[in-house]
Amino acid sequence: MKTVRLPNYSISRRGYEGLGQIVESYGFKKVVLVGGKRALAAVSQKIRDGLKGSSVEVLGEFIYGKECTLKNIEALKNKKEVLEADVIFGIGGGKALDTVKVLSYYLGKSCISFPTICSNCAGGTAIAVVYNDNGSFLKYEPTPAAVHIFVETETIAQAPEEYFWAGIGDGISKKAEVLFASQNDDPIDFVATMGLSLAGSSQDTLIKYGEEGLRDVRNKEVSRSVESIASEILINTGYISNLTNGEDYYYNSSLAHVFFNLSTLIEREGEYLHGYLVSFGVLVLHAYDKNYEELEKIARFNKKLDLALCLEDLGLKREDVFTMGDHIEETLEWKRSSVALTRDKFIEACLYADEFGKKIKEEN
Repeated sequence: MKTVRLPNYSISRRGYEGLGQIVESYGFKKVVLVGGKRALAAVSQKIRDGLKGSSVEVLGEFIYGKECTLKNIEALKNKKEVLEADVIFGIGGGKALDTVKVLSYYLGKSCISFPTICSNCAGGTAIAVVYNDNGSFLKYEPTPAAVHIFVETETIAQAPEEYFWAGIGDGISKKAEVLFASQNDDPIDFVATMGLSLAGSSQDTLIKYGEEGLRDVRNKEVSRSVESIASEILINTGYISNLTNGEDYYYNSSLAHVFFNLSTLIEREGEYLHGYLVSFGVLVLHAYDKNYEELEKIARFNKKLDLALCLEDLGLKREDVFTMGDHIEETLEWKRSSVALTRDKFIEACLYADEFGKKIKEEN
């Protein structure tokens, strides 16, 4: 029997009014808070305030670390408060939320997501990205999705703007990857068809509100544009991910995330946010697919928002692409793709996107 579970969600401008009643409705009585240091400082009290007047007890709160690694997950598994909790609240960005999803899965518990930035859709997805201790990509870990997502736009608007900016770069990949990955399959599973329908319009919101939303975040303003972008990244793309990842098909990610994952193998100076790297990966995907209209459209959008346009923006050299290509067969996307992917075409697409992006970058 096929069962589809999607997270419920709540959106508020400030605070988590009614949180206790919602948590009680799931039958949870004891909770533990796990998240990033800054994220806990930003919303821990807001969460506790939202639980006032309910029977829900907070057993404790813990900083997860800085990466979603097996080492950090194992350390949290041994915490008494974590073991005694009915549900784990994941608080922070993608790595914190992924850590909590894996932790909850390993312990057989439910989790609830409180994203404090919208740099990616991890808060609502049924998959986590796990890294090695050195920061390189280790694996995707399938997990149950959070049972509920609480999006509080004041905190998102007040967070460092680069996370909102990178979230747009990551979100812009969803339509491109899902449509590319599913192009050879007919008929398509009904559940996946729902995901494709959502994916088809996911890019529109980001392009329409991206520039305005980023401006508002820079001014620490809670606005309709901020809410629209946050909802698209944290909720809609999460739903798409869950609907396009099945036993018989995998459309959730493709070449844009292949590029990201392989780029983590290249040691270089500087830190590059996930969404910033993925934003160039989208150009690689369109170059691979020879969809030059979309390539130009997204390249010009990237330029407008100062997202990635060429390898140099990412601290990469053209020769690095060949090293990345040597590992493409190790990626999940390669193994599960119904579209034939080749190392040589991937390298060719990377180099073409690089040259094309440089030309767009140099235009006045």
